[in-house]
Amino acid sequence: MAKIHGPLSDAARKTTGDALQGAVVDLIDLSLVAKQAHWNVVGRTFRSVHLQLDEVVEVARDHTDTLAERAVAIGVNPDGRSATVAADTRISQPDAGYVQDDKAIALITDALNTVVKRFRKRIDATADPDPVTQDRLIAAAEDLEQQHWMFEAMR
Repeated sequence: MAKIHGPLSDAARKTTGDALQGAVVDLIDLSLVAKQAHWNVVGRTFRSVHLQLDEVVEVARDHTDTLAERAVAIGVNPDGRSATVAADTRISQPDAGYVQDDKAIALITDALNTVVKRFRKRIDATADPDPVTQDRLIAAAEDLEQQHWMFEAMR
């Protein structure tokens, strides 16, 4: 079986791979939480919240693919299996059933805040071992911070 080695030393690959794996888990779960809220949101601001939630899903999915492929490029296998995401997530989960629009806004604002903080730590951690990965993490953080701002402004 072929194996991808990538350009990094073993130590750099480990640090960078851990950062990428954590980012992939965060983004997959963020997309799932946002989609769950999207399907179940109700209330006076339903339409705007419903549409904004899809933007979060799109941002999360786009960056998931980019970061997972970066992991493979450096010789690390990303793990986006549901069991891994469930075991490793740090994002608060929504209750089952309908979600009032203000609660959906609070849920996603908090989820984005959690993810952004974790991304900023990963940005710091990858500065020396792999600036290319750091650049990809910065791009994702920029989009996530924009979504956080938009949801925070709806509170």
